[in-house]
Amino acid sequence: QVQLVESGGGLVQAGGSLRLSCTASGSIVSINAMGWYRQAPGKQRELVAVIRNGGTTNYADSVKGRFTISRDNAKNTVYLQMNSLKPEDTAVYYCDANLHPLGYGLGSLYHYWGQGTQVTVSS
Repeated sequence: QVQLVESGGGLVQAGGSLRLSCTASGSIVSINAMGWYRQAPGKQRELVAVIRNGGTTNYADSVKGRFTISRDNAKNTVYLQMNSLKPEDTAVYYCDANLHPLGYGLGSLYHYWGQGTQVTVSS
């Protein structure tokens, strides 16, 4: 079993900051990439940021320069530092891990999701 547990969401005023954390635990052989997605009411889930082995990152254009993704491989944890928050950043934020679970063949990678954490930015 693999679990992703998120924390750090909440209510903040526009211009403020929040830091999200997500830790993967369970029967994990290795983690290829970890990332954050978000889903606002009435909208599709969208990629916010991803960080791969070796540290390469990608960001949605809407968050570039404001959000920073980082990873602690020893703790199987990914962080999302969100600065200069805007009301349009309001959404449920989901953690995603692309990983090789124990008991599967070499090269088997699967996506696992956290339960989501609400971020609300007031104007």
